[in-house]
Amino acid sequence: MMYRETIIQRVTEIAKPILDSLGLELVEVGYSSGGRKGLLRVFIDRGEGVTLGDCEKVSQYLGHALDVEDPIPNSYTLEVSSPGLDRPLKRREDFARSVGKLVRIRTLQPIDHDHTFIGRLTAAGESSIEIMMENGKVRVVPFGEIAAARLEVEF
Repeated sequence: MMYRETIIQRVTEIAKPILDSLGLELVEVGYSSGGRKGLLRVFIDRGEGVTLGDCEKVSQYLGHALDVEDPIPNSYTLEVSSPGLDRPLKRREDFARSVGKLVRIRTLQPIDHDHTFIGRLTAAGESSIEIMMENGKVRVVPFGEIAAARLEVEF
């Protein structure tokens, strides 16, 4: 586990300045090793969305930087993509940018006997978020109680 976290941290440090220079945001870095080859996934975003050209450019630039820095000792495949329509929400900035959107929140501890809430994100403050449930009730969820959060796809 520590090995994986060290790789993710190091790749994040290498990727961040590259993405900043391209006007892109680093959403998440994931790494898994299985068999002979590992898989390094880098999710990027931008306010107006990510193009295939953005992914190709980041893959090229980041690939070169990773070849030089060599933070992963074994062979791996690099995948660069957007987080998708159901992107995860991890940082306070992610929640703030998503106010007004439909979200799914899973909590560490039950709130009113439930762990999962789907509703419209109505506020994202310093210490908590507010979700307007379909029944009209507002749920306040402290950031410290959020186990997982992501956007829901709306049709």
